[in-house]
Amino acid sequence: MKMHYRQLGRTGPRVSVVGVGTWQWGGEWGREFTQGEVDVMLDQAAEEGINLVDTAECYGDHLSERLLGDYLARRERSRWIVATKFGHQFHGFMNRTWHLTPREVREQLEASLRALQTDTIDLYQFHSGSDADFQQPELWEMLRREREAGKIRHLGVSISSKGGELQAREAAAAGAEVLQVVYNRLERRPEELYFPHAQRDGLGILARVPLASGLLTGKYREAAFPANDVRSTFEPEKMRQQLQEVEEIQRREVPPGQPLSEWALGWCLKNPLVGSVIPGCKTAAQVAENARAVRWL
Repeated sequence: MKMHYRQLGRTGPRVSVVGVGTWQWGGEWGREFTQGEVDVMLDQAAEEGINLVDTAECYGDHLSERLLGDYLARRERSRWIVATKFGHQFHGFMNRTWHLTPREVREQLEASLRALQTDTIDLYQFHSGSDADFQQPELWEMLRREREAGKIRHLGVSISSKGGELQAREAAAAGAEVLQVVYNRLERRPEELYFPHAQRDGLGILARVPLASGLLTGKYREAAFPANDVRSTFEPEKMRQQLQEVEEIQRREVPPGQPLSEWALGWCLKNPLVGSVIPGCKTAAQVAENARAVRWL
């Protein structure tokens, strides 16, 4: 199956419509990963035609970035669009603090470049900070200077799952070209809150959590996860309600015999504003399964 590619907005990079999300490599999704496991997943992604990988400074203390960076150091760096984020300091499982002054972000940028073993980050994203943190002209001026220096190619805003309409509205004025938002069949608020701003300003959209933290894979029937899995921190009653909704969606909307996860990724991509979905993966088989979502286009 041939991978499809879309340009992220008017000026962003051309990316595979299915990317690789890497929060799980930071150790907060139930297990830890070896370098060998990461290598196998990324080799599978390359074989599928995937060229986008999204990570962050706080998926572990630059741990996910280091795993990716070690891989990139032994492969052809130029074939990959590497996206990462700034703004958090990781302290432990689901324990982070925000650090969003220009000086702190500049230090984070240098740490990410070292971890990724690269001279340039293709997409550098403001990471779920508050509106007050976002509205720092001196922060965006510093980032523009770093872009001019060649350390960053494109800027983006990864919007928190709560709020963020102001950030979507003002992203282009700040110099951002891409919005990353939580978007899936169970979470459609971005269609009203963020997509109109993206369409007006020619911003690209990255859809994170496109499988609703695994609920849209059909693998789970109850809201029970181990203590070292981020999903153990979610509100159980809400998850039970969502699992019931998933059953109804599968019955009413998914063609018989079709994998739910493929359909769910394809559902996101039916919206032409979405440049790419970035599902997580724990195995090479899951990477290949995610890539098959292109048959829904």
